[in-house]
Amino acid sequence: MGDTASSKMHEKSLYIKHLSRPRYGLTDFSRLNNHRMKYSNPEIPEGINTSTQHPLKEFALLVGGVLGAVLAVVMVLTLLADRLAVYIPFEVEMRLASRVTEGLPVEEVKSLPIEAYLNRLADKIVAEQKLPPGMQITVHYVDDDLVNAFATLGGHLFMFRGLLEKLPHENAVAMVLAHEIAHIKHRHPIRSMGRGMIFGLAIGMVSSTLGNAMTDRVLANTGGLTVLKFSRDQEWEADQTALHALYQLYGHVDGADRLFKVLEQATENGSLQTPEFFSTHPLSKRRIDNIHAFQVGHPATADATVVALPEQFSTWLIPAAGGQAEGMP
Repeated sequence: MGDTASSKMHEKSLYIKHLSRPRYGLTDFSRLNNHRMKYSNPEIPEGINTSTQHPLKEFALLVGGVLGAVLAVVMVLTLLADRLAVYIPFEVEMRLASRVTEGLPVEEVKSLPIEAYLNRLADKIVAEQKLPPGMQITVHYVDDDLVNAFATLGGHLFMFRGLLEKLPHENAVAMVLAHEIAHIKHRHPIRSMGRGMIFGLAIGMVSSTLGNAMTDRVLANTGGLTVLKFSRDQEWEADQTALHALYQLYGHVDGADRLFKVLEQATENGSLQTPEFFSTHPLSKRRIDNIHAFQVGHPATADATVVALPEQFSTWLIPAAGGQAEGMP
């Protein structure tokens, strides 16, 4: 028993010595230290920090990259111009319009009975169309034989004597006003000015000098604000908005198509050359059919009787004869 216990204790002692023995001998540590202390300092090759390309070529590539990025941004803005137009503040549009409307042949607003009447009727239509805050409508009377009416930038609406003379009742006049006001409500004038104008106005919100230069150039190329033409979709949208306003105002839309019928008949029988109104507001059977379809879907809620024009209306159309305010209703 004694020998066995002594033998086990001896084996345990040897095992403990084995565990406490260093893993590396002196020679091993020396090799390890030598390995860690080895380093090299290679000679740097010449020309490693220089390019083999000509400096101007690298500069051209850099400039080309920047111009490419700018061009890409411009293209995106151009493609989205129609959508961006509605985000241009109306105040910006009004300032642009003031630079052009000064030279148009119009009387002082509301100084004539005809203008007072037209603006008063327009105010009623504006209330029904619920225009956004700050969007003001101003109706101008133009004493000219031209059969036309148009809406332009800044809420300006122009009614020509040549057209007013063809309208038989107030409902027809209201249809013209409501249609043109709807164009302004939906920002059709600024959208129809083209992508260059939209981009110029957008740039003008950042840089007034650059923006004004771009918009002035567009205005010069397009002939100003009197040649705006709207798409078929925009005409349809304006018609629908106008019909809803007339329905709310009169309780029916009878007489709304009278405008188109009168002008169409006068053109067909040769008593009137193609009205300028048709060049900016293309007439189509579909537009008249849409008015009739609206009438079917919106039965009259009141006496479907058209409202007669004021007795002095024809006199008001001639400023020299009806320029005094005494004939105003």
